[in-house]
Amino acid sequence: MKVLDNLSAEEALEKLKTGNDKYISSVIGSGNISAARRAETALNGQHPYAIIISCSDSRVIPESIFSAGIGDLFVIRVAGNVMDDHQLGSVEYAASHLGVKLIVVLGHDHCGAVDAAINHDPDGYVKFITDEIRKAIGDETDEYKACCLNVQHSIRIIENSFEIHKEEEHGLKVVGAVYHLESGSVDFDTVSQG
Repeated sequence: MKVLDNLSAEEALEKLKTGNDKYISSVIGSGNISAARRAETALNGQHPYAIIISCSDSRVIPESIFSAGIGDLFVIRVAGNVMDDHQLGSVEYAASHLGVKLIVVLGHDHCGAVDAAINHDPDGYVKFITDEIRKAIGDETDEYKACCLNVQHSIRIIENSFEIHKEEEHGLKVVGAVYHLESGSVDFDTVSQG
């Protein structure tokens, strides 16, 4: 894996936490989306400091949640924040080609995909998502606990796919978090990294 100079995982995590604190108390967005920033990133490329794997839910907007602007986050969105080869390929690209050292799996409360896995038996393509979540949560029926189990499952997939522990010497780190829709806060401590 080619390692580029970027923020350490710890520095990136602190930046996310600070951005979330700013978001909670904001009335309007505060990330840099200026014309100058667009021009600078178009000319010099992107240098995101974190990879965020989050749900596609329209209420979960990682750039806003972390007060980030253009070029700050490499966001991968899929319903239920589940992992497959497409998401893993995106993670691999951001880590190996852009030098991102922090990977965050961001679940959220009141997740429709988690609810569907617990309480419904969808068909069609949605079934691929709910089947993956069911693997993660087993018989758990508490929505919040299921959300945390689902995040942990995605973390394990990432860790196993990239042998993260071998990459720790390069500073690559995977963490889980849960976004709370009503308060806007992100809890990095609820989801154990087990």
